[in-house]
Amino acid sequence: MQKVQAIPMQNARKIDVMDRAFQIGVFIVLVFLAFIFLVPLLWIFFSAFKVDMEVNQAGGFLLFPQTWTLDNIAALLHPDNTQFPVVRWYINSFVVAVSHTILAILVFAMSAFAYAKLKFKGKNLIFFSMLFMSSFPPVANIIPQYWVMLNLGWLNSPLALIAPGLAGVFNIFLIRQFMYGIPNELLDSAKIDGAGEGRIFFQIMMPLCKPILTVVGLFSFTGVWNDFLWPSIAINDIDRLTLTAGLQLARGPFGAQIANMSSIALIAIVPMVFLFICTQRYFVKGVSLSSGVKG
Repeated sequence: MQKVQAIPMQNARKIDVMDRAFQIGVFIVLVFLAFIFLVPLLWIFFSAFKVDMEVNQAGGFLLFPQTWTLDNIAALLHPDNTQFPVVRWYINSFVVAVSHTILAILVFAMSAFAYAKLKFKGKNLIFFSMLFMSSFPPVANIIPQYWVMLNLGWLNSPLALIAPGLAGVFNIFLIRQFMYGIPNELLDSAKIDGAGEGRIFFQIMMPLCKPILTVVGLFSFTGVWNDFLWPSIAINDIDRLTLTAGLQLARGPFGAQIANMSSIALIAIVPMVFLFICTQRYFVKGVSLSSGVKG
């Protein structure tokens, strides 16, 4: 047998020093990137508690407010505020996002189950054709999507915001890859016991796919909640706008009202922070693309 040569102590120390230097370098880069991402969020947060005079001071780069105030948020949340009906926008965003998320999870899971576990002719051709078409930028679909909504009579209604996006191929791909990790023997045993495809889907596949469905649901909710372009095009009535689409009205006729825009943005961020805190433990399980079922 060949003898394993021990690494000299001097070389081992050099390797240890290089590893430490690499870790320190990575840490510095991550701190720098975190700083770049956090500064705009902190500026928006503190600007919501400033008066307009302080926001516009020094080019708008004054981070901490000199005089803290809750007047901006209180005025936006006041029920008599007809210029910026934030409460109504908040309800619209919540209804649209929740409805879209529930339907999206169901449609995505059913599509992924068909592509992963069912057998039919042209399955892979259809799926990869859809995957190829999803590579086009979403902006290219704005005009066709607008005409479809117009012909269906759904413009200026919640349906125009809920229906688009229910065929997200990327989310179907994630769930499909997750379902591939579930043994077919488990489904075959259920069929032997007399279970049909519907029962297998709802009682076996859906519970096992809970981690990835949570991640996909979070992606869907976040995408609809933060969408600005499409609600601004599809909705014309101010009382039917979503929260992010209402940001454009906060600009004002004589320039941007940064304090109001920051307050609306802060109000819009709160549900996203709460949602991420509640679902963060599912990210590792969901994005790992393995079901965790042991054969």
